[in-house]
Amino acid sequence: MMEMEKVRNRKLAEQVVRALNGRNMEAQFVETREDALAAALALIPEGSCVSWGGVMTAHEIGLIQALREGNYVILDREGAPTAEEKARIEKAVFTDCDYYLVSANGMSENGVIVNIDNNSNRVAALAYGPKHVIMIVGMNKVVHSEEDAYNRAKYIAAPINAQRFGLDTPCAKLGKCMECRHEQCICCQILVTRYSRHEGRIKVILVNEDLGF
Repeated sequence: MMEMEKVRNRKLAEQVVRALNGRNMEAQFVETREDALAAALALIPEGSCVSWGGVMTAHEIGLIQALREGNYVILDREGAPTAEEKARIEKAVFTDCDYYLVSANGMSENGVIVNIDNNSNRVAALAYGPKHVIMIVGMNKVVHSEEDAYNRAKYIAAPINAQRFGLDTPCAKLGKCMECRHEQCICCQILVTRYSRHEGRIKVILVNEDLGF
């Protein structure tokens, strides 16, 4: 990322943080992925039960590795040996999880967050269940309007993630959304988070780097 982009992001982030705070979410802005890692770990007390959905950003900043190596109770569906055990872990998130990690597929400058999901466990846990949700979001996810956030999620993030998961969907083959109803469709559920009913439950760490998709 060019230095002038980072300068622009700092100015914009001031507005986005205020907007998120005004939506009953706790937001902060950090410069680097190392800062983001430190900020996230500072929010998670040792001994806490932690889980996550498909969140590349948390992997990129080293948070998943740090949690696996640290003193935490991990609900780790990525290590599940069977589909049944994976489903059990995903359901346990709603009753046992203290901190759930997620990112955003798109975020508007006024603090509205859009996420798209195929299995829907990720958007479900963001909306309800875990006591706390920590969102780590690269400034590349921040766009002007709520409509832009939706478009970014559906037309940019979704095709990339379909390719990442090796799906057989039209968007994975063509690189663009075809409004499909394919059995492997990655756009099954679309969640718009515009306000947190429970004050401070959602904590957002904005990072002055390009992270995730």
